[in-house]
Amino acid sequence: MLAKIPLPIRLPLIVMLIVLNTVVLVSTLLLASLLKWLVPLAGFNRLCERFILFLAEAWISNNSWMMRNCTTSQVNYAEDAQLDRQGHYLVLSNHQSWVDIIVLQAVFNRRIPFMRFFLKQQLIWVPLLGLAWRALDFPFMKRHSKSQIQKRPELAGQDIAATRKACEKFLGKPVSIMIFPEGTRFTSAKHAQQQSPFAGLLKPKSGGMAYALDAMGRGLHAILDVTLYYPNGKPGMWDLIADRVKTVHVDVRLREIPEAMRAGDYENDRAFRVEFQRWMNGLWQEKQALLDSWAKT
Repeated sequence: MLAKIPLPIRLPLIVMLIVLNTVVLVSTLLLASLLKWLVPLAGFNRLCERFILFLAEAWISNNSWMMRNCTTSQVNYAEDAQLDRQGHYLVLSNHQSWVDIIVLQAVFNRRIPFMRFFLKQQLIWVPLLGLAWRALDFPFMKRHSKSQIQKRPELAGQDIAATRKACEKFLGKPVSIMIFPEGTRFTSAKHAQQQSPFAGLLKPKSGGMAYALDAMGRGLHAILDVTLYYPNGKPGMWDLIADRVKTVHVDVRLREIPEAMRAGDYENDRAFRVEFQRWMNGLWQEKQALLDSWAKT
C-alpha cells in the first residue's frame, strides 16, 4: 500500500501522479472534443461524447484511487437512497473545503450520471480545465447584479434565459447537476459577516437552486441532499495530499422535489421567493442537526 511509504517520498509521488493523470487525460479529452467539432456527423459525435465522458470518469477514478491508496483518509459514508446511473438528480451539498469536490466525485462516480456544476463565466479561462469543462457541457452562468439590472433594465431575465439554454442539452437524458447553495466555502469570517443562524453552515443562497429547478423543469426527478463534515477541521487540498485528512463524514439522502418549488418566478414573485427560502432553511436546519450529532461523537 502506497500510504505506507514515508511521507517525504510519497508527497512528490502523489503530485507527479496528479499532474500526469490531469495532463494525459484532459489533453486526450480536448483532442476528442476537437475531433467532434471538426467532424459534424451525428453518429461520430455521439461516439466522441461517450469517449469524452469515459475520460472524465477515468480521471475521477484515478484521483479516487490515489485518495484510497496514497493516504490514510477514511470516508464514513451513510446513504438513504437507491442511486441510479440513469437518474435525473439535483445534487446539493454544504461547502466546507475544496476537498469536498474530490470526496463527492469519489462517492458518486459511475453510480449516478456524471456530475456537472454551474460555473461562473470567468472560470472558462482556467488553463486546461476551462476548456475541459466546456467540452463536458458544464453550464456556464453569467449573473447580472441588481445594480447592473437597475442601470440596464433590458438585462432582466437574461440570466435565467441563458441558464435554460445551457441546460437544454440535458433534457430527456440522465443527468446530475451539482450545486453548493452556500455559494462559497465556509469560513469563520464569512459566517460572522453573514450572522448565519446555523453554527456550522453559511446561509443557503436560494437563487441558485431556484434557477436550476426553473431551467431544468421536469428534467430533474429528485434531490440528492449531501452533508459533509471533517472532524479534524476544514482542510485544504494540500492537507489531503499531505495525508492530514484522517476522516470525512458523508451523509446522502434522497428527497422529492416539492411540486410547489418547481414552478414559480423567484426573481419577481415575492411570495414564491419567501416560500422557497423557507424550504431551503428547513433543509439547512436538518443539516445543522446532523453536523451537531457528528460533533458529539
